[in-house]
Amino acid sequence: MPEFFKALAGFGVTFGTMFKKPITEEYPEKPGPVAKRYHGRHQLNRYPDGLEKCIGCELCAWACPADAIYVEGDNNTEGERFSPGERYGRVYQINYLRCIGCGLCIEACPTRALTMTNEYEMADDNRADLIWGKDKLLAPMNPEPRG
Repeated sequence: MPEFFKALAGFGVTFGTMFKKPITEEYPEKPGPVAKRYHGRHQLNRYPDGLEKCIGCELCAWACPADAIYVEGDNNTEGERFSPGERYGRVYQINYLRCIGCGLCIEACPTRALTMTNEYEMADDNRADLIWGKDKLLAPMNPEPRG
C-alpha cells in the first residue's frame, strides 16, 4: 500500500504542472537579450585607418585547444600593405564545427586583432558554410568621419 501513495505523489507533481500557464519564448521572431560580455562569434579588428590588426603571428591557432583556427602569415610589400607591421594574416579561417568558444585565442592575440562579438546565431545546414574565412571575419570599414 505505501508504494501506491508514492505513485500518487508522483502524479501530483504531474497534475500540478499540467495546469500552469506555459512559458513560451518567441525566439526566432524576438531574440532574447544578450549579456554585454557574452562571447559569440569571432571578429578580426581593424585600425581606424582601415589596416588590419592581425600580424599573422599564428599565436591564436597555437592556443586553440580544438585546432579550429588556421592562419597563414605573409609579408607586406610596398605595393600591398594590409597591416602596419611587416607581416599580415594572408589566410585566416575559423572552423565553427570545431570551435568550443573557450576564448583562449582572444587571450593569445598580442595586438587584440581577434575579439568575440555578441552574435550567437551561426547555425547552418551546410558544413562548408561553417568554416569562416577572412572575408566573413573582418570587421567592416569605419565610414569616413563627416567634417
